[in-house]
Amino acid sequence: MALTTRRRALTTLGAALAGAVALPAADALAGERRHRPRPLWRAHAHNDYEHPRPLLDALDHRFGSVEADIYLVGDQLLVAHDPVDLDPKRTLESLYLEPLAARVRANHGSVYRGHRRPSQLLVDIKTEGSSTYLELDRHLKRYPHLFTTYAHGRVLPGPVTAVISGDRAARTPMEAQTVRRAFYDGRLTDLGTSAPASFVPLISDNWTLNFTWLGVGAFPDAERQKLRGIIRAAHSRGQKVRFWATPDVAGPARDALWAELLAADVDHLNTDDLAGLEAFLDAHR
Repeated sequence: MALTTRRRALTTLGAALAGAVALPAADALAGERRHRPRPLWRAHAHNDYEHPRPLLDALDHRFGSVEADIYLVGDQLLVAHDPVDLDPKRTLESLYLEPLAARVRANHGSVYRGHRRPSQLLVDIKTEGSSTYLELDRHLKRYPHLFTTYAHGRVLPGPVTAVISGDRAARTPMEAQTVRRAFYDGRLTDLGTSAPASFVPLISDNWTLNFTWLGVGAFPDAERQKLRGIIRAAHSRGQKVRFWATPDVAGPARDALWAELLAADVDHLNTDDLAGLEAFLDAHR
């Protein structure tokens, strides 16, 4: 998706220390003033950073979950889908961490004012997982009151829950931590294993590798039962479920598949079409 603008969302250290609300906080709150209905917790903004206003567009549409792909370049975490798109100005900190912190300060401790449920930041690691995660961990530590934290066997909810996806090598350093500010995005192969929800709170997988139906015609009953079995198994362990690679072209096929996902109680619907999913979820409350 072509970027029409590359707007940076920044707050300065001085403003943070003074407790002032900088421009990104005002921008991040603009959508909330327009949209008083409750947040759409099932809505997941896939490739969120490819929208004209990363993060802020998703918040304007009340999304409960956003996704950013990151590359480790030196000690910087740059946000892009492909290496050719890397831009030193487009960091995870400037596009996501700082504006989220500003918004939470402005909202007295939550991403959506009056809603204490954590929003989700899914971070998809594109470079080597172990080294990238360790640098990401250093970045997250700069925001001690922003993220849900796992500490010595307990999960302490925060305004934002960071979930680490992408390169699987991130798992090793994460499992070794007794204190961490992020959680692991599992796969269907993790379902029913010894990995607890306190480490793997989310099970994500590729829809097309597990199901043949793409919304055209009737949903095969065997596949419907398979889907619902996956959801039941995950929910029984306190885990949420998300599928990527679902149809995302507006039309009856996408609506039919989204409707089946809702009926099965899937926790996150993946899309690049923010307005389309917002309208669908509002119509299917």
